[in-house]
Amino acid sequence: MRILIVDDDDTFRQVLARAFLRRGLETAQAACADEARREAATFNPDACVLDLRLGQESGLHLLPELLRLRPGLKIVVLTGYASIATAVEAVKQGALNYLPKPADADEILAALQVATALPPEAVLETPPMSVDRLEWEHIQKVLAEHDGNISETARCLGMHRRTLQRKLQKRPVKR
Repeated sequence: MRILIVDDDDTFRQVLARAFLRRGLETAQAACADEARREAATFNPDACVLDLRLGQESGLHLLPELLRLRPGLKIVVLTGYASIATAVEAVKQGALNYLPKPADADEILAALQVATALPPEAVLETPPMSVDRLEWEHIQKVLAEHDGNISETARCLGMHRRTLQRKLQKRPVKR
């Protein structure tokens, strides 16, 4: 199986590529929509792991383009900001599955295999994220939007800067 990994997070993309390589899969990587289009045309992937947010671009806009370039491409959408609305939209546009980050290689491969084995009307249940995990994800999103500026992020979140710093020092909870 040949997998295209489209994610603007260099570290996550490289770790995932190494994990797939250890499992005997061929991989190609893309950090933005333009690279993804090029790789889809030249690498001829069987599957794609597509991040919902690619910098200022949306993976939802790229999804139908990838399917036009590679009909039959199996796409799993990943996001750190999971919501029911985006999950439904991703599936409507042709994604086989939708997983919240952090998802590991085994979860992604299971999503690809399960999605191809189930009829389209079947719904896969994933346990919802805990409130603590949702808070962590939201803080990370707002922090990224403010280029890592703790003071601006705290102001935007309506919390004291030291409270935010304490929350950031804690390890993120698993789902």
